[in-house]
Amino acid sequence: MGRLTLTIDGVHFRMMNDASIHASQTTTIGEAASHAGPVATSKASLPRHIAIIMDGNGRWAVGRDLPRVMGHRQGAESVRRIVTECARLGVEALTLYSFSSENWKRPAEEIDALMLLCEEYLASQRQELLDNGIRFRTIGRVGDLPASVRDALAETTEATAAGKRMTLVLALNYGSRQEITDAVRTIAEEVRTGRLEPDAIDEATVAAHLDTAGLPDPDLLVRTAGEMRVSNYLLWQISYAEIHVTDVLWPEFTESDLHRALRDYAGRNRTRGGLESTSRADADRLTD
Repeated sequence: MGRLTLTIDGVHFRMMNDASIHASQTTTIGEAASHAGPVATSKASLPRHIAIIMDGNGRWAVGRDLPRVMGHRQGAESVRRIVTECARLGVEALTLYSFSSENWKRPAEEIDALMLLCEEYLASQRQELLDNGIRFRTIGRVGDLPASVRDALAETTEATAAGKRMTLVLALNYGSRQEITDAVRTIAEEVRTGRLEPDAIDEATVAAHLDTAGLPDPDLLVRTAGEMRVSNYLLWQISYAEIHVTDVLWPEFTESDLHRALRDYAGRNRTRGGLESTSRADADRLTD
């Protein structure tokens, strides 16, 4: 199994590749091999899991005197681009905040349009997910979504179950406090029925009862449209995530904006409470 060095504006990411590639080979981001996966190095590594709060669809539409639904449709194009690019770069998991549990407060016509758009996206992209080896799953209380949406989600989940290249997660009818509350309730029931001892409960127990069980925690959280809040999104899981906020509205978010977030991530010193592992000069060189 060969190694590939992926270069994003001077920052080197070491990749594993199924093909036999000489260890010194270098490629630009536009030439990344299709089956690459991340391997950590002393300089930089791709995040295993990227989570994105896709904000600004409505503002994009209003700024162009268009109905808000047109912003959501344009935002779906950004989803397609970023899913494809993350898979191509070798990101292990991508989670997109698609519809929060608070979004039910929006006008009924906008909610209906969002549900229809979800169905359309799944129908149009299902084959592409299959072709690219992307496994699809959801988090959130999807049982409360319309039946037609639930059917489309179930069909896509089943069809892509064998995907090994990347996991795409849509957060639908999702709220992190709700998720944690549900997990606590399930754990309490297991204690009540004698299936779990209270002294055996630890962080791993809680994580195993969250919707994201089986996925690595996000390394990088990206928020578009400049808002400086996490909006009840993956509160447990992003405890150690690096946060990148951009003023770019989601419908305008491109591969170049993703690359900028990756460069930002590569320049961070992730100590998790420990001592710095690289000097400030080393970190500065990563972003030169």
